[in-house]
Amino acid sequence: MRIAIVINKSWNIFNFRLSLVKALMAAGHEVVAIAPEDAYSAKLVAEGCKFVPLPMESKGTNPIKDMLLVRKFLKAYKSVQPDVILQYTIKPNIYGSIAAKLAGIPTINNVSGLGTVFIVQNLVSKIAMALYRFSFQFPDKVFFQNSDDQALFLDRKLVRDSITEVIPGSGINTQKYQPAAFQRREPFVFLMVSRALYEKGLVEYVEASKILKAKYPDLRIQLLGAIDEEGNIGIKRTLVEQWANEGWLEYLGTSDDVASVVHGADCVVLPSYREGTPRTLLEAAAMGKPIVTTNVPGCKETVIDGYNGYLCEVRNGADLAAKMEQVYLLSDQELQNMGQKSRRLAEEKFDEKFVIDRYFAAIEGATGKVARKIK
Repeated sequence: MRIAIVINKSWNIFNFRLSLVKALMAAGHEVVAIAPEDAYSAKLVAEGCKFVPLPMESKGTNPIKDMLLVRKFLKAYKSVQPDVILQYTIKPNIYGSIAAKLAGIPTINNVSGLGTVFIVQNLVSKIAMALYRFSFQFPDKVFFQNSDDQALFLDRKLVRDSITEVIPGSGINTQKYQPAAFQRREPFVFLMVSRALYEKGLVEYVEASKILKAKYPDLRIQLLGAIDEEGNIGIKRTLVEQWANEGWLEYLGTSDDVASVVHGADCVVLPSYREGTPRTLLEAAAMGKPIVTTNVPGCKETVIDGYNGYLCEVRNGADLAAKMEQVYLLSDQELQNMGQKSRRLAEEKFDEKFVIDRYFAAIEGATGKVARKIK
């Protein structure tokens, strides 16, 4: 079969969906990536994936302007003529589903996170929900990355229950992401891996840093991730640099080797307001790191409180600091044990093989064709 995979960034496909792409190609399918062209487009081609550029703004929230995307998607889908389309992120899920219906091609959608339109209730969010309700009549399957997101869509009657299913995020390659030999850092290192966005809880992370550094001045509080100043959700570079200059944050910039940075941390932190299932926490768990994250949909699935980390209140820097302090005060043996339990959770719940198996089953259901021969 020819299978199209459609996302708002080639970077996203390469970093989060490459294992699925490889599994599909290994089963004899032709995979075509449809996404805006960026530095990772050529890397996808080098892996054996075909690539069709389709420009789209990942952040724009003008529904009238975005409706023009339907024409772009329709043109691409008619040109590629895939047997089935795998769609991710808001715009492919909404406008791609409409285009695929017009083209008569079955689709499998993935709601990888609800984004700002579900966190902030306004006219744009109402329009977005209306668009979801219309466009989600058409997919053959809609995957959610946590049961809260699934329940929200069902409660608001945005999708039929019969076509929905919950999968463990994008999954994690537990063979690729392995723990290193245990070593407690001196001074202790907390690491947040995220774009510099308000909704990721970066302000609360800095608040927690101020509280903790007043008691433990040598603590290292790090941030790895891009500064994204688009719209009103990105934190300005000047503010991030101010925090760094004042000593509250070590800003590490970006890296193509996130794993090596995670290996250098004692605990990974993500105080996000809501997620699908955060890939950064899955990687941290697979690498055997204790986790501190918020007790919100998506994040709370990655932590059993007191087992492999701690859950804190959302938008509460003081509670975040308290939970980070609990990790810091663990003995070496307790810290190592907590990391080992993170690894166990990654293997038992989040291994990407579970996600890949569900995709093969969904493709067979949508197309009526055998997607993977049983050996």
